[in-house]
Amino acid sequence: MLSTTASFWPLAAILIPLLGAVPILLSDRRPNLRESWTLLAGLGLFAAVASMLPRILGGEELVFTIVEVLPAVPLQLRVDAFGLFFALVASFLWFFTSVYSIGYMRALQEHGQTRYYASFAVAIAATIGVAFSANLLTLYLFYELLSLSTYPLVTHEQNAQARASGRKYLTYILGTSIGLVLPAMLITYALAGTLDFAAGGILAGKASLPVVALLLGLYVLGFAKAGIMPMHAWLPAAMVAPTPVSSFLHGVAVVKVGVFSILRVIFDIFSPDLLRSFDLGTALTWFVAITIMAASLVALTQDNLKRRLAYSTVAQLSYMVLGAAMLSTAGMTGGMLHIAMHAFGKITLFFCAGAIYVASHKKYISEMDGLGRRMPITYLAFFLGALSIIGMPPLGGFISKWQLLIGALQSDQSGLVVVLLVSSMLNAAYFLPIIYRGFFAPTPEGEAATGLQEAPVFCLLPLAVTSLGSLALFFYPDLLLRLVQLAISR
Repeated sequence: MLSTTASFWPLAAILIPLLGAVPILLSDRRPNLRESWTLLAGLGLFAAVASMLPRILGGEELVFTIVEVLPAVPLQLRVDAFGLFFALVASFLWFFTSVYSIGYMRALQEHGQTRYYASFAVAIAATIGVAFSANLLTLYLFYELLSLSTYPLVTHEQNAQARASGRKYLTYILGTSIGLVLPAMLITYALAGTLDFAAGGILAGKASLPVVALLLGLYVLGFAKAGIMPMHAWLPAAMVAPTPVSSFLHGVAVVKVGVFSILRVIFDIFSPDLLRSFDLGTALTWFVAITIMAASLVALTQDNLKRRLAYSTVAQLSYMVLGAAMLSTAGMTGGMLHIAMHAFGKITLFFCAGAIYVASHKKYISEMDGLGRRMPITYLAFFLGALSIIGMPPLGGFISKWQLLIGALQSDQSGLVVVLLVSSMLNAAYFLPIIYRGFFAPTPEGEAATGLQEAPVFCLLPLAVTSLGSLALFFYPDLLLRLVQLAISR
């Protein structure tokens, strides 16, 4: 039986990076101090999040009420197993993204670094706010803060292409949340009289099949950060941003916030039982299965490394929604676990793409023949990250994809087994040739064939840690599994 305890810690976790943005801004002329504040905020955030772990594992939920906005709808924070699961992954990887940013931004002598680090700090605060939201209104407000705080990151280059990509980013992200999620919230409140996340949902017995189906569609498409087709075009466009931003978008926060929001709605607004009774889970699984297959096929055609990774992300995000929509225990477990497994694998791949650019200024896969022999650490890390995304043992991605396969069988949807297996083969088809070309293709004429050419150590250290993290998650997934099992059983 879960117990609820009032606690300041959920708010403290959000305030640490949010207030950390202030000294970052004030240290504009002192780069070493500015980056020290960034790292201190990262360490403080992770420590605050991790400190709540024993209490959550012990059956507590931590609550902090900020203010009541509407009757029965307070602006409120609540830390439960699922929220803590997401916050642990995000806060841990944000610290290493910050370390990576120092190596990347300094090596390329990027402009606007103070704005960059401050925006990062606000964005991770918003991400933790989403993770710890007790209801839809609170989640929605932090979701929008994340959209606004990441806009300067997407448009960092401040050229015509960056501004065009930024407009597309806001059009998709803000347009869908305002045009689809906000009306869905109003309808939900009118039907249920509350927007609280609750075990068993809040809509059972209060809405007919057409209304539930309409609301589900509004939420799934409205949380466009999840990149489900046709709401995905912002994601490849956002690749004009610096690579640490791409890593943050794809591994730490933005896209995972979209998926997390959809899963929250499925579990705690509708509930698996309600969706099962209307047979809406099956419809949703096949809807996102289209994204999995289509995005995997598009990824095969991309020569730009970051765009190939972007389309891979579009496909992988739908694995997470697919697992939740299976409405089986193993499926939901696999979908939730894949948030973490994909985060470690994909952030590694983006770190590697950035390291390649810093060391060689190459963006296109067709130009990277023989590069692995000069950048063995980077390419070995890429290999581990790729194997995790493909779902090969002994990497963490195998565990989440295995659970998804079991979940498809549990839910009597054998067709989804085919989707999962074929898409994994497509993953291999667009990742493994990159590694082969790097290690075994002859070096192009005119380029030095010998000698190490690795990126600076501040770039190498994070990608080594996250790639080994993908390996460690295969052998030591117990903590994440316990949090996921607590979340499903609440």
